[in-house]
Amino acid sequence: MTDQTDLDIISINTIRTLSMDAVQKANSGHPGAPMGLAPVGYCLWQRFLRYDPGDPIWPNRDRFVLSAGHASMLLYSILHLAGVKQVDGSYRILDEPAVSLDDIKNFRQLESRTPGHPEYRVTSGVETTTGPLGQGAAASVGMAIAGRWMAEHFNRPNFDIFDYNIYALAGDGCMMEGISSEAASLAAHLKLSNLCWIYDNNRISIDGPTSLAFTEDVASRFKAYGWRVTHVGDANDLEALAEAFTTFKETDDRPTLIVADSHIAFGAPNKQDSHDAHGAPLGEEEVRATKKNYGWPEKKHFHVPDGVREHIAAGVGARGRVLRDKWMEKFAAYEAEYPELAGQVQLMQRRELPAKWDDDIPTFEADAKGMATRASSGKVLNAIAKNVPWLIGGSADLTPSTKTLLTFEDAAGDFQAGNYRPRNLRFGVREHAMGAILNGLSHCKLRPYGATFLVFSDYMRPSIRLAALMEIPVIYVFTHDSIGVGEDGPTHQPVEQLAALRAIPGLVVIRPADANETAEAWRVAMELDRQPTALALSRQNLPTLDRTKYGPADGLRRGAYVLADSVSGDPEVLLLASGSEVALCVEAYERFTSDGVRVRLVSMPSWELFERQDEEYRESVLPPAVVARVAVEQAVAQGWERYVGIGGAIVGMETFGASAPIKDVQKHFGFTVDNVVAAAKAQIEAAG
Repeated sequence: MTDQTDLDIISINTIRTLSMDAVQKANSGHPGAPMGLAPVGYCLWQRFLRYDPGDPIWPNRDRFVLSAGHASMLLYSILHLAGVKQVDGSYRILDEPAVSLDDIKNFRQLESRTPGHPEYRVTSGVETTTGPLGQGAAASVGMAIAGRWMAEHFNRPNFDIFDYNIYALAGDGCMMEGISSEAASLAAHLKLSNLCWIYDNNRISIDGPTSLAFTEDVASRFKAYGWRVTHVGDANDLEALAEAFTTFKETDDRPTLIVADSHIAFGAPNKQDSHDAHGAPLGEEEVRATKKNYGWPEKKHFHVPDGVREHIAAGVGARGRVLRDKWMEKFAAYEAEYPELAGQVQLMQRRELPAKWDDDIPTFEADAKGMATRASSGKVLNAIAKNVPWLIGGSADLTPSTKTLLTFEDAAGDFQAGNYRPRNLRFGVREHAMGAILNGLSHCKLRPYGATFLVFSDYMRPSIRLAALMEIPVIYVFTHDSIGVGEDGPTHQPVEQLAALRAIPGLVVIRPADANETAEAWRVAMELDRQPTALALSRQNLPTLDRTKYGPADGLRRGAYVLADSVSGDPEVLLLASGSEVALCVEAYERFTSDGVRVRLVSMPSWELFERQDEEYRESVLPPAVVARVAVEQAVAQGWERYVGIGGAIVGMETFGASAPIKDVQKHFGFTVDNVVAAAKAQIEAAG
């Protein structure tokens, strides 16, 4: 290690001992990975990463993703020693550290900035929430895609506004999870040479040695994908690490995997490669022995030797500040020459929308035949995308079915290696990776959408959950939203998926009833800057309601609204429905009204939006005095009792679906006007 200095060794051991002490004080956490990876993290940050600790949201910074989130103390220690500043919710850089020494002392404690796994929005310098293994690595592919698209869209001669790199540090668990394989395959296909994964090959997992379950040749697997693979035989060898990072930076035709063999050196011989150290504190005696092995003051805790912070400030700090200042100077000149493009960059960074972004959203004429909401969604999507140049996305091999292809000139074509300008992404049959990649795109301030059938949202659920946890505005286009799928049968007919998505805190689920509600759903989704949205859209045609007769579609913005009311006096019964079942309830409403029965019909496309309304509005839509209520939805009934009450009726699904033509399936499961009318009459009679 001829390039290594005493300050290098001291800095690396500071990362290690801070990590040990934090885990020991918390009596919880994973000390082994931060200790083994300290040289890797240090070498990358100190010598290569283009990052300004004083401006951690600089748009052209390199991104570092700790996919092995259990090694969080590695990142927290680096953020602390580098002096990374905290950024508030309004994107203001505060004059306080993102991670103070007190934060490290409060590792894994309530309201600290050092939670057990790195969390986006909690700690500046954390580029994405990690913890579920493989998620960070897959999200880094989205960041790399974003980098390539932004370079094509924004860069001009002499103005390389975007040319950042992405580094993701992954462990054995990340490599075992299928999501990383999906994402790695796509990254190689797209030849994302701005992407570098570092694989911590330490051969230890929670159960013990990885040989218990994982004996594949990871390097050969990645070579087969099409990655460039380099090997560092000792993760402590800074010179070898530096050579591997240099090789990555010189590679321009494919992503790079660096396999780094790490070995955790503890104080006592019986601790070598112990799986206990992977997932548990070392114990006070072992901490002292390990510090002694490092030549460290054994009785000092959270010790940062003199000169370490200054040394790191002279490395990543000084380099990052110069690079950031040069970029800001270049951007000022770019703004003078290309004001429209510079304005787009600024809007993106603040997650704002251009003026008149929704001017071209169509209004759909009343039509009894109507169209599928997936079809109207495709029309609305194209209308919005023309005015929001950074709206980008695609589907998991279902583009024709989900109607998500952008067809206008500025966006048309496919985002592919050698042509990174189009905005149509082809994810292939990789739903889980698609979900994480969408998160990575959003972290780079693009507005991403991803599409598949609603039933396959199950494959994406971990990534959707993280989007909600991180409060990022990803849009999910889920089509084929009910047993209306018909002949494809129960494997493709979602039954429990709406309830499962509604259960995710922070996710806005919208199931529009017709084309105009779909247009409003897209408006709402685009305006949400800190929440993901799931659109549940029909495969089959739905009538486009006559809005001169029924309530205006902008009622969708409030989650539920009166679509049609009793023509004389207070209603005797409430009919509640979402999506395709609204049209069914319209027929029931018309039959009741012609018979003189007082009925209120409520379209209820989004429970989440409805719950945000004040009590006065909610009770104006669902008056408490009216206890006779019927909810109709082609999904499990779970949750509807909140709105119809324990005694209310729910026409829903109690089993999986069946394979048959749509009308036969709907009749078989009771989604008929006669059945809805019968349920409503029973409610009226019970209410007395």
